[in-house]
Amino acid sequence: MIRTLRERRLELAILVAVVALDQLTKRLVRNSLSLHQSFEVVPDFLSFTRVHNTGAAFGLLNGVDFAFKSVVMSVVALAALSGVAWYAASVPRADILARAGMAGVVGGAVGNLIDRATAGYVLDFVDAYWGGWHFWAFNVADAAITVGVGCMILDILGLGRRASDPL
Repeated sequence: MIRTLRERRLELAILVAVVALDQLTKRLVRNSLSLHQSFEVVPDFLSFTRVHNTGAAFGLLNGVDFAFKSVVMSVVALAALSGVAWYAASVPRADILARAGMAGVVGGAVGNLIDRATAGYVLDFVDAYWGGWHFWAFNVADAAITVGVGCMILDILGLGRRASDPL
C-alpha cells in the first residue's frame, strides 16, 4: 500500500490540488455572490455568475425535477467516479501524461461530487460569453476534467513518447 502511494504521488498531488482549489473557489463564490448574481471580470467576455446545476454535465436534466433527484444524481456520479478511478489505477506508470490527466478527471469528479452530496447541486460560476452567446457555466472541477481528458487524448496520440518507444 505505501509503495503504491509513493508510486502514485503525482496523481495524489494533482487530485488533492484540484479538489482543494475547486472547493476554495466555490466557497469564495458562495460567500460573495447570491444565486444568479454576476461580477464582470473581462468586459464582454468573462463574468463570475453563481448558478446551481442540479442536473448532469452541461446542465442536462437541470430543469427536470423528480423525487430524490439529488440522491440519484449523487449515486450516478459516485458510480462514474468509481469506474474512472478503477481505470486510472490500471494506467501504466510510464504513461505520465495519461496518469496526470486521469488525476485531473478524478479530482474534478470528486470536487463536484462533494457539492452534489452536501448541497444537492454543483456550484458553477465561470461564465464565458461572446455577444449573446454563452458557453455553459463551469467551475474549477469542470476545467480539471476537461484538461485531464485533453491530456489523455494527447497521450493516446503519442505526445511525450520517445521516438524509440513502441506504440
